Amino acid sequence: MRMGQILTAILLTVGLSVPAMAQQPPAPGAGDQPDQIDQLAQMLGLSDEQEGDIRAAVDEINPKVEEMQAEVQERQQQLQQMVGPDYDEDAIREEANRIGELTGEITALSMILQSRVEGVFTEEQREELEAQMRQQQQQQQQMQQQMQQQMQQQP
Repeated sequence: MRMGQILTAILLTVGLSVPAMAQQPPAPGAGDQPDQIDQLAQMLGLSDEQEGDIRAAVDEINPKVEEMQAEVQERQQQLQQMVGPDYDEDAIREEANRIGELTGEITALSMILQSRVEGVFTEEQREELEAQMRQQQQQQQQMQQQMQQQMQQQP
């Protein structure tokens, strides 16, 4: 698994997400869960400085992404309201283009954040992270196989 894919998985759990995720309300009791960056720090043995660098990057980029996600959601609703027999093709295209621009910027910010976080890790931490992700992936595959087997055994 490439480091970018690993960091994407981590950053999605930390708080960066695709625009559709912005529409979902927080899970009940989400405030009770341990901080994802703390978990990452503990798992990889990050120094206080490394943890601070990651928090600073997330704190800088997350508000921008959240603002853009809100705008995407608002524009998607506006776009939906434009549908009808008396549609304005130019207005529809203009809204769709702006949504595309925002989505592109969200993607760029996500890649920038991934790069910043990757730059914080030592080589040993990257290797440990990759090993942890491989193990998690194997566990998920085993669970899927077990579920498939159980479904096949049911009449």
